[in-house]
Amino acid sequence: MVKHKEETTDQSPLTLRLEALDEARTLGEGRVEQVTLDAALLVLERAAARRSLSAEHTVVGFFGATGSGKSTLFNAVTGENIARSAATRPTTSQPLAGIWGSEGAGPLLDWLDVAERHVLDNATPQNSTPQNAQSGTQAGAASSSSEKGSVRNWFRKDPKVPGGLILLDLPDFDSTELKHREIVERLAGMVDVIVWVLDPQKYADATVHHDFMRKFSAHGAVTMVVLNQIDRLNEREVPQVLDSLRGIMAQDGLTKVDLHAVSARTGQGVDKLRASIRRVADERAALSTRLMADVERTSEALAQGATWEPLAQIESVDEQRLARQLAHASGVDVVVRAVQRSYALDAGAKTGWPVTRWISRLRPDPLRRLNLKSKDVNPAVNRTSLPKPGAAQRAEADGAVREFADRASTGAPDAWRSSIRKAARSSAEILPDRLDQALANTDLAANKGSWWWPIFSVIQWLALVAAVVGLGWLGVLFGLQYFQIQPPETPTVEGWPVPTLLVAFGVLLGIVLGIAGSVFARFGAKSRARTARKRLNEAVRKVAHEHVTAPVSAEIDRYNRFINAVSRARGQQGRRR
Repeated sequence: MVKHKEETTDQSPLTLRLEALDEARTLGEGRVEQVTLDAALLVLERAAARRSLSAEHTVVGFFGATGSGKSTLFNAVTGENIARSAATRPTTSQPLAGIWGSEGAGPLLDWLDVAERHVLDNATPQNSTPQNAQSGTQAGAASSSSEKGSVRNWFRKDPKVPGGLILLDLPDFDSTELKHREIVERLAGMVDVIVWVLDPQKYADATVHHDFMRKFSAHGAVTMVVLNQIDRLNEREVPQVLDSLRGIMAQDGLTKVDLHAVSARTGQGVDKLRASIRRVADERAALSTRLMADVERTSEALAQGATWEPLAQIESVDEQRLARQLAHASGVDVVVRAVQRSYALDAGAKTGWPVTRWISRLRPDPLRRLNLKSKDVNPAVNRTSLPKPGAAQRAEADGAVREFADRASTGAPDAWRSSIRKAARSSAEILPDRLDQALANTDLAANKGSWWWPIFSVIQWLALVAAVVGLGWLGVLFGLQYFQIQPPETPTVEGWPVPTLLVAFGVLLGIVLGIAGSVFARFGAKSRARTARKRLNEAVRKVAHEHVTAPVSAEIDRYNRFINAVSRARGQQGRRR
């Protein structure tokens, strides 16, 4: 926002609302249409420039269509024939100013780009009505003497009346000259008070209302509407035309606007119009009121489609659901099955019958095939050997992200819903790789055994040794008998020869341990798989949070701060989060 010299200490409602508008404009970058953001910036720049200039002056602009008698009315109000009025149209090609209180008016008029200036501090008009007024009319004759002195002193510098007044006569806003229309449109956004001058013939013209008056419906507090040339109507027609005009003004949103019926040619109603303008100048509130209206209108445009309710922050259940869907799409189930199978193979290799356990080593380890069992790997470059996601997996992941973004953006305007979706997909290109890296670097305890493996292994070896000793012993006894050598007496236990018992014990114990080991391995594999799934899901959740949830949450927070700023710019308290 362009700073002005008052803002260092000024914490007036207007300053606070301008600051809020600037904050809303900044937060709306890339989310709100650029033309709306440009309009907000223009309001801020104009407000800063206008507030740095004379606050003692109220600038009143006369706006009217061709033939409305705007310049004639300007002369009647000022009591000076300074605006050229004639049958030739348009009569005003450049804005001109009538000034009461010239001190400080120069820089303000320079900013308004008004070159033709008439200082009326000490004006002594010879007539209160314009030269083209018909002297024969009753109103004109009555006013020639009575208004002469009142107009002369209408707004001279007076210690009791601080400040000054600048009246502007502007080109016709329906002029065929493009330059004239540009001047009118520019100054309509810069003057403090807008006076719309209409005439009985064109007061309902759609161009007047749609292109101009309706655009400034928010500025009713600093708007006056003048129906000029009522001398062309008979007495019965005047109320009818005024009622019709009020109805049209209501459609324009101008329901609380002063409506004056005047005749610049005869002077009828001019006094009341002067008094209204004088009152506005005396109150010295038009400047801030006008700027407040500008901020109000621009704020409404910025928040078009907003519900004024903050979006709810992301709930953990939604984040967990996203993580589960991404985990499934990224191959967590494949890894978990590999962990379970790998554990079973390792358990068999460590606790199986020593004679046959080598066979299990010939079976391929699924974790090793997925590159998830290597030691001393660099986490920065470590990746799995999972197949690249196919069309179905990519569609599942994209659908999960899109569904998450749609739930998070529920209630937001279309532009902000789009920005939230964009935030959710901001890492779409790298998300598959980040998920794969997360799986590759998750501690699956792939090379870690269980506490019971060495116990079973020792017992298996003892059983094998017992069986081998028993078989050896029996072999020796058989050899001695074969060579007819008297063998020594074989010890027995309950009548059973010890060698036979050793063989039986070793074989039976090996079988029992094999069965028990397979049962333990099955439960251990499931337990290891559950632990692996938890760790893998947590790794996926962290990736989802970093690349999806966090950007979406930041965008939601930005939207909430945006509507809060807009609410404060509109003069509402807003919701600070």
